[in-house]
Amino acid sequence: MSSAALHDRPATIHPSDLREQFTSLLSGCGVYELSNRARISLSGNDRVRWLNGMITNKVRDLPAGQGVYAFVLNPQGHILGDLYTYNRGESFLLDTDQTQAEKLMGIFRKYIIMDKVEITNLSEKLAAIGIAGPKAREVLGRTGFEFPELAPLQFVEMTWQNLPVSIARSDSPAESYEIWLAPAQASLALDALAKSGATPISAAALELFRIACGISRYGQDIRERDLPQETEQLRALNFVKGCYIGQEIVERIRSRGNVHRQFTGFEVHGPLPAPGSKIQSGGKDVGEITSAASLPLPSGERPVALGYIRRELVSTAEPLQAGQAQLTVAALPFAGVFSQ
Repeated sequence: MSSAALHDRPATIHPSDLREQFTSLLSGCGVYELSNRARISLSGNDRVRWLNGMITNKVRDLPAGQGVYAFVLNPQGHILGDLYTYNRGESFLLDTDQTQAEKLMGIFRKYIIMDKVEITNLSEKLAAIGIAGPKAREVLGRTGFEFPELAPLQFVEMTWQNLPVSIARSDSPAESYEIWLAPAQASLALDALAKSGATPISAAALELFRIACGISRYGQDIRERDLPQETEQLRALNFVKGCYIGQEIVERIRSRGNVHRQFTGFEVHGPLPAPGSKIQSGGKDVGEITSAASLPLPSGERPVALGYIRRELVSTAEPLQAGQAQLTVAALPFAGVFSQ
């Protein structure tokens, strides 16, 4: 499960089903299609050098079978998109949200001049299934997916029921994996995993899970006006890799001091604020809510939110308010959610 990939096909479900699905992700195992993700192949002799100059993380020394998370920036250092890059040996597999795919491919093509680089959208040829929860590895094993222990963003190619597949471990706070396979085989794998004990998960439950994990989503929690260090996604940045688009701004922020605001979590006391609600302290706007949810935990409903706040208020006791609700700054992922 990649940090931007926690979304499933739309579904209308009863609240009791939502609680059951969410509980499965916390204490059991859930399975879902990743049809909202786009998979793009980057090949050609110049692919390593070229991509290293396009994204914020380092791929020059990325081992085969390993991935990294990164941003694509404009020259002013603002975030145009996010993606995962996996080294498949003779090519890179880029994984991003479908809503970003055409935009990012257009940006990439603009910067391919004399470079030997080829970009191909594989979304119609390569499907992905997500499986998450503390029993995910156990269910995968019962289904016949036998593979070695994987580090975050490491993947391995294997055969399942005489079919070529790849298994990747995500970098989510919760244990989760992705299965890459031919679209014609996706239903077979989904059914097999469900028969082995995985609960089918809807879009609504996945959105709750994303927020509980504190995973930011581009287009909602990360916007084009945001700077990389504001998002607190430092895993997307490499400060020693050399030049890339927007690198001068990222380095200037690092060397001269922190940004003025940061992405964080909030415990909500009162009515759940809508995304876009302003956070106030002393009658002044000091931040903004970007995502909010009431988590249906076994111990009861727990309203939480994600958003930005001025950095100096993160560790103070200043009262915060969003609409009619009081807020308390909380570290991510939210404490106690995964130990119910």
